Amino acid sequence: MSAIDAVVIGCSAGGLEALQQVLRLFPAGLGVPVVIVSHTAPDGIYLLPQLLGRICALPVAEAEEGEPVLAGHVYLASPNYHLLIEPDRRFALSTDPKVCNVRPAIDVLFVSAADAFRGRLAGIVLTGANADGARGLRAVAEAGGFGLVQDPLTAFADAMPRAAIASVPTAKVLPLPAIAGEVIALCRP
Repeated sequence: MSAIDAVVIGCSAGGLEALQQVLRLFPAGLGVPVVIVSHTAPDGIYLLPQLLGRICALPVAEAEEGEPVLAGHVYLASPNYHLLIEPDRRFALSTDPKVCNVRPAIDVLFVSAADAFRGRLAGIVLTGANADGARGLRAVAEAGGFGLVQDPLTAFADAMPRAAIASVPTAKVLPLPAIAGEVIALCRP
């Protein structure tokens, strides 16, 4: 049995490049779902699913209300909606107030995923210019899950990784290719 049942990833400024570097290394047979919150503008054309779908061996799509969280898929939070994972491991979308001045917020996803997956979750905080994700990564760690953080020295914006490390000093701090390798290792039986 693998060590995890799901992966949650949060990023902001510089996130597209960071996500591309990590996701392109995930094999088609990755046996867990990958759920991503990337801070995005609430309006305009949303191209992240298409951009990531081109380089990822797993299918990539926006998460839909009530949809089950399935292994071997990459799900993205929609612009202007918080993305949550319910205890029955289905998605919920919310227009609740912004958290850390953003919606979708990484903290909202991570806290709900920690409740749903407990210690069988890997939470990953990548590049970003605010503290979103720090509280959520602490919830993942407190539930017994695995915390991974992009090395701030390699991040486009280091505020988010630094806040996550301060919140969860036991998190593994790694460059992007090593984060992908760690996830793959956690998925092995």
